[in-house]
Amino acid sequence: MANEKTNYLTRQGLIDAQQKLNYLKTTKREQIAERIRIAREFGDISENAEYESAKAEQGFVEGTISELERVLQNYTIIGEDAEGNVGGQLKEVNLGALVTIVNTEKDENGNEERYSLEIVGTRETNPQNGRISNDCPLGAALLGHGLGDIVDVKTPSGIISWKIESIQPAGVKIA
Repeated sequence: MANEKTNYLTRQGLIDAQQKLNYLKTTKREQIAERIRIAREFGDISENAEYESAKAEQGFVEGTISELERVLQNYTIIGEDAEGNVGGQLKEVNLGALVTIVNTEKDENGNEERYSLEIVGTRETNPQNGRISNDCPLGAALLGHGLGDIVDVKTPSGIISWKIESIQPAGVKIA
């Protein structure tokens, strides 16, 4: 267990994981047990599709429970440490930070490409909602850099340079 990777979670991510674990261990386990009980009443379980389906779901749920228990045994809350917070800005990008970046090159129409991203742990990644992992190439490249820094990110199509425009604690809305 000493070599187990730390799971980085926001406060909400921790609450969500705890609630999901509780739901799976209580409600979902009971639902699956009832499905298995009913399927056994159909007779021969060797050719019973409902029984096989319920057992497969049971295996998936038990695997998810084990994974969530491992996460909750070794986690660190991110996004709440306001150390380095100066006038609503953080000094550098860290886990839990809300970062606005601008591509240093304008597109073919002369427009700037700009994103506001929250740097989160792998479990809470959701790029469509502006939440990127500290392990993805962009998230990893931004970590430790400060306001105004130019960060080069290696992509399959080449190097893209991003300028850090703002760094704020997560939960702070960027105007």
